[in-house]
Amino acid sequence: MTKIYYQKDADLSLIQAKKVAVVGYGSQGHAHSLNLKNSGVDVVVALRDGSKSKAKAESDGLTVKSVSEAAQWADVIMMLAPDTKQPKIYREEIEPYLKSGKTLMFAHGFNIRYGTITPPTNVDVSMIAPKSPGHRVRETYIEGGGVPSLLAVHQDISGQAKQQALAYADALGSTRVGVLETTFTEETETDLFGEQAVLCGGVSELVKAGFETLVAAGYQPEIAYFECLHELKLIVDLMYRGGLNFMRYSVSDTAEMGDYYAGPQVINEESRHVMRQLLTNIQNGQFAKDWIAENEAGLPNFNKTRQLEQESLLEKVGADLRSLMPYVNPVRVKPGE
Repeated sequence: MTKIYYQKDADLSLIQAKKVAVVGYGSQGHAHSLNLKNSGVDVVVALRDGSKSKAKAESDGLTVKSVSEAAQWADVIMMLAPDTKQPKIYREEIEPYLKSGKTLMFAHGFNIRYGTITPPTNVDVSMIAPKSPGHRVRETYIEGGGVPSLLAVHQDISGQAKQQALAYADALGSTRVGVLETTFTEETETDLFGEQAVLCGGVSELVKAGFETLVAAGYQPEIAYFECLHELKLIVDLMYRGGLNFMRYSVSDTAEMGDYYAGPQVINEESRHVMRQLLTNIQNGQFAKDWIAENEAGLPNFNKTRQLEQESLLEKVGADLRSLMPYVNPVRVKPGE
């Protein structure tokens, strides 16, 4: 069984006694920084020269330093820059200042798992990974709650790496709901697999395939959009609250029969074979190598695919329909963003 920690297991004073630098001020960075500050932690935001996030962080009442200045100043350094940007930032602006007794932290194990960052052997290395986008980390904290987080320790030189990581999670609000213990390898591999096979890749392709099948058969794109994308939220919300059982309990018997009848035909043994191959490529490092190489080449394939997807019929129809439904709080992403 997974070990789960709560507020009673954490000593907030351990992180309150440290100077913490949060590298990056994106979705996670802003939430971590503000929650830490509100929890009584001495925190600064570490940003590279010319960062557009500097003004935002300062307007939020936070102190901003360059990454190298923050790395020299801090006892604890939390890496929240994008995965593929972290190695260069680490080599140039953090590694020279990682002295004995400091702690290097991550919210995703990618760079430790694939060896693109190799910390010195005289520092603690740990991870607190909230299982939520940053805006929810912040919102739930303000509401008096929190989101679950994963905890892992890669190096425990001080003998207090786990307890300090728990204190960090406590400052985020995660111990209010539970912090699950894992490893850098397990977090990285399951996170990548979930994104690729289900949460992003799997769901996106399923929606697109359903929409395109209906449109190709002569049905109106607007009707296809409602049936294959819009109503997905209703189903996922039911799963979120009570699992597959509650979803099946809540829909009609006809819909439930469609689940049992069609589901295994759409997601069949061939689909499962592909999933196993995706997992293999994550485990053996092939996906990481491909993604790193794509970044080093300037993202030509990534950017081309992004543009094609943004200009698809599904996205155009969806944007027009969502503009008629202000209650969904619609947003529109312009091609190229």
